[in-house]
Amino acid sequence: MAEGLHIEHHAHAEQAPAEKIDAASLPDVKLTPTAIEMVRKMYAKEGLGAGYGMRIGVVGGGCSGFQYSLKFDTLKEGDRVTDFGGVLVYVDEISLPYIAGTTLDYVEGLHGAGFRFDNPRASRTCGCGSSFSA
Repeated sequence: MAEGLHIEHHAHAEQAPAEKIDAASLPDVKLTPTAIEMVRKMYAKEGLGAGYGMRIGVVGGGCSGFQYSLKFDTLKEGDRVTDFGGVLVYVDEISLPYIAGTTLDYVEGLHGAGFRFDNPRASRTCGCGSSFSA
């Protein structure tokens, strides 16, 4: 994906995913109109074909335990798919309990521009804004 991608995070509540979660009951990840437009621009710049979408996930690591992951990818078995006017967003079943209900925004400011995660399930974040704990 694009070089220099900047990710910020804002935590709201101290909630950890339950051990056994019914994924169907979890809310989808949301994208703001600004984030949707930026993903469209990046998609066009990369020249990606049909079937590609934005994969939002989490991986172990970072200074708070989990780190956000953003990349263009194709649909995998078990993915939750949300369509934002032609912008497909894929979330794998392992990441979903940690980021369900998260809003992805794209912001521009004095410190640069980048994607910002607003995750109601994160209990703690680090100063870099790209990792969190649940």
